[in-house]
Amino acid sequence: MSKSSVICVAVALYGWLGLTAGLAQVNVLTQHNDNFRTGQNTSETVLTPSNVNTGSFGKLFSQTVDGTIYAQPLYMSGVNIPGQGVHNVVYVATENDSVYAFDADNNQGANANPLWTASFTDPAQGITAVPSSDQGCGDIVPEIGITGTPVIDASTNTLYVVANTKENGTYVQRLHALDVTTGAEKFGGPLEIQGTYEGQTFNALITNQRAGLLLQGGVVYIGWASHCDFGPFTGWIMAYDARTLTQKHVWTVTTNYGDGGVWMGGTGLAGDGQGNIFFATGNGTFDAAMWGCQFGDSIVKMGMAAGRLRSAVSSTFRVKDYFAPEDQEYLNENDFDLGSGGVVLLPPQPGTSAQLLVQSGKEGTIFLANRASLGGYDPNADNNLQTLHLAVGGIYGAPAYWNSTVYFWGVRDYLRAFSITNGMLSTTPIATGSVAIDYPTTTPSVSANGNANGIVWGIDASAYSSGGPAVLRAFEATRLGNELYDSNQNLARDNPGGAVQFTVPTIANGKVYVGTASMLSVHGLLNN
Repeated sequence: MSKSSVICVAVALYGWLGLTAGLAQVNVLTQHNDNFRTGQNTSETVLTPSNVNTGSFGKLFSQTVDGTIYAQPLYMSGVNIPGQGVHNVVYVATENDSVYAFDADNNQGANANPLWTASFTDPAQGITAVPSSDQGCGDIVPEIGITGTPVIDASTNTLYVVANTKENGTYVQRLHALDVTTGAEKFGGPLEIQGTYEGQTFNALITNQRAGLLLQGGVVYIGWASHCDFGPFTGWIMAYDARTLTQKHVWTVTTNYGDGGVWMGGTGLAGDGQGNIFFATGNGTFDAAMWGCQFGDSIVKMGMAAGRLRSAVSSTFRVKDYFAPEDQEYLNENDFDLGSGGVVLLPPQPGTSAQLLVQSGKEGTIFLANRASLGGYDPNADNNLQTLHLAVGGIYGAPAYWNSTVYFWGVRDYLRAFSITNGMLSTTPIATGSVAIDYPTTTPSVSANGNANGIVWGIDASAYSSGGPAVLRAFEATRLGNELYDSNQNLARDNPGGAVQFTVPTIANGKVYVGTASMLSVHGLLNN
């Protein structure tokens, strides 16, 4: 463990919210399916490599929304909507500060309308989403409202989401706790997000809540970066009690507004179920190896422990360990964010290091680390378990894991699969896809029935800058060269809508849900 882990305090976390599954239905309640962020749904019994093709699979219907969908759609089965009966529900959040609950299976009859809608704007009272022009950043346009993927607590039927608003010239971010059956606010919410740490003050205009929310042990964890690296800024981690919305912990990646955003291409903060969270940071000040407390371009592990304090709401939550690549300074100086990519925790593996994580950033170098001892920093050699230099195109999101295989899809690169055996990745891909995509890359997801019928899904958003359509793509997981389907094969029928960067599909119970620039598109078997 690093020396700095004995010094630096952070935010508290414990517990674990995983993928909730019933006997017949599977739920997707958090970004990339589970708190490990594996992106795998291993209970998909409808979609198989034999029936996912343009002849039998395509767009079933769509639902129009009031803004761009950056957040991943979430899915909950068997929800009892007052006065409307029981529905499988897909939840969608937009940059116009709205949350929609749609019937997940059809848009016929009464289901043509949302089951409910919650809006956090009121233009008549001067409350709107934040115009992108107010920030001078063209990354998210034309407005900024809800960007990070919400999280659902099935035990209390609560959806947690962060919304950014402009209110008569003042900028505000709030944590909302919504009843999944009605959209009504719960637990006395919403709560305005505020914080100070090491003399730094949270700025609701500058900070970008891009990373997916994490619910673990009754606490909601939230990460922030910036818009277009406009500052002064630092990365923030905050934690709130899920039942009272009381702020529990506040921490920043750097001091003196030294950058180091937590954004990870929209990937959620990861939780291990043992009281720890993991995330990667972007370019920023780094002095952790010199007994400091600044963690730019690092993979950070935080949890409850004793140690000397920085000024924090919590006196016991701190950095427990970290890893920084040997070329950390080079990454920082050349805008090669390590933290453009999210951290994926792997299920227990055979070998001497059973608890592993994998991560890659803009440089396309893959890092495999032991979660019990991440490795710290050495300017001469990486101290993690394994480094595969420039193994894939740059990553803006996360890989997916399924069946002892890790799937990466980088910028201007092909989908690539790396096997993991005895706790180590194959040094070269065991399979390579047949389609290369441009920026902004793809976060793949996997559907399978246990260890069979694996399909790797991804949204190709290469056309987002030109206003072109998103492309939903599917590949046979064990033969990546076999592209099963893409929505361009029958664009007139299957066009999902305008492409949005860094978006992730949701696969549940025979359907694939795709968020786009103006609609939610639902794909599935055409004659089912």
